[in-house]
Amino acid sequence: MQLLRWPLPALLTWGLAWAALVGLTALGLGQGVAFVAASLLAAGLALLHEARWRRLIVALGFPLSMLFALRSTDLPAWAWLLPLALLALAYPRRTWSDAPWFPTPPGALMALRDLAPLPPHAALLDAGCGLGHGLTELRLAYPAARIEGIEWSGLLARLAAWRCPWAKIHRGDMWTLDWAPYALVYVFQRPETMARVWAKACLELPASAWLISLDFPVAGQTPVASLTLSRGHSLWVYRPRASG
Repeated sequence: MQLLRWPLPALLTWGLAWAALVGLTALGLGQGVAFVAASLLAAGLALLHEARWRRLIVALGFPLSMLFALRSTDLPAWAWLLPLALLALAYPRRTWSDAPWFPTPPGALMALRDLAPLPPHAALLDAGCGLGHGLTELRLAYPAARIEGIEWSGLLARLAAWRCPWAKIHRGDMWTLDWAPYALVYVFQRPETMARVWAKACLELPASAWLISLDFPVAGQTPVASLTLSRGHSLWVYRPRASG
């Protein structure tokens, strides 16, 4: 499954689960038993993925599609395209190699004012700001800071600008934006992209700047501080140029 580019493994898994459901039903197996067997097949294939969020998406995709199918028998055929169109608008193909949209939980960044002190009016960046949950938490931690966000999805960027009118939102690629103007960059990425985040931070951030990661540490790098949060979350505080 790792040989295929995401989201092809998920699509193949769901297709196999539906094929198993149809095939087992055609062989005379009860629909309920066939559904359980197909769901177990999808769950088993989901375990081939390393990332927890991908396992969850792959495992739940088939049963959720079955539930939708059972409740939508009266819908026209084109109605099935609406969720796909909304997904493509909110989560374009360009972002599939980065982290999916998971909002920063409330209170997750409050400790930063002590762990990563900043001067007043410092510039902060939420790299991959989604709907703006991280922007809101950064503002609570640093009320006097100049807060900015960047988001590739045009829909999410517009919604973040609407939710956070006090922040400057860039619609674009976090990997091409220059991080040099910022005293702190916050990311909520995934393990596979943290090495790239670290390389960019070491290359572009000022010597005094902070790199903050929610949940995922940078492999092989010692943080200035780390903090265990509620509900299994963790906060990792780095000073890349000081570590380099």
